[in-house]
Amino acid sequence: MSYLKPHELADAMVEAGASKVGLSAKDTLIRAYMAGAILALAAGFAVTVTVNTGNPLIGALLFPVGFCMLSLLGFDLLTGVFTLVPFAVLANRPGCTPRAMLRTWALVFAGNFLGAMTTAIFMATILTMGFTQEAGDVGQKLRTIGEARTLGYAEAGLGGMTTLFIRAVMCNWMVSTGVVAAIMSTSVSGKVIAMWMPILIFFYLGFEHSVVNMFLFPAGLLLGAGFTWADYLLFNEIPTVLGNLAGGITFVGATIYSTYYRHKGFSHETAGDAPLEKV
Repeated sequence: MSYLKPHELADAMVEAGASKVGLSAKDTLIRAYMAGAILALAAGFAVTVTVNTGNPLIGALLFPVGFCMLSLLGFDLLTGVFTLVPFAVLANRPGCTPRAMLRTWALVFAGNFLGAMTTAIFMATILTMGFTQEAGDVGQKLRTIGEARTLGYAEAGLGGMTTLFIRAVMCNWMVSTGVVAAIMSTSVSGKVIAMWMPILIFFYLGFEHSVVNMFLFPAGLLLGAGFTWADYLLFNEIPTVLGNLAGGITFVGATIYSTYYRHKGFSHETAGDAPLEKV
């Protein structure tokens, strides 16, 4: 069977969250590092495609290739663990405590940031011929993105920060839908198709993804953008992390967990899942 029914998906989500909590610090950091590096490379690829074609839709259509690669390889993004791990804690899986959850989040954040920064340094070096010349149109685009999505939000005041937060919430609504949809399918092709759709939506609509931003903004800074590290952290990264957390937990994790997950001993047949066989 290549498809998990909703109640089976809920069980798989809880187990996936528990497996992430159970990883050693070394494994968590390595997997998060590679996830951040690959997603950053995909973001750089999408920006380059957008600049060279003049069509943002083409860049958005191609960006999910990075998400699919890292997911199929079992690497971890902060946005995904925000959604999966809390419900392993709520389900009282062995070793899954609030403290363990926070530890996992912190390690994944650190790994994602280091991986994305590595790619940002590599890309900035390539675009400037080792920082010996101007970065060209792609570099200008990276600088513009960083300035608009830090100083632009700050200048708009409360309205700007509210917009940033909502964009971050909606981002992880889509990204975590992709994470969960990948779990729902047991075939490679099914996973790729299921992930591609929501990731395309988030990227094209310009929602705020904390790990993508770990590449875009440091790359802009390395290329001489007109904002500071403090601007990046205060007017983008920190609010984006909080919005991603809220979006993943509420719109994806909580909805599936609350209506489909049942603790051991519960019969899905008597609870009304049997009609799903006819869908």
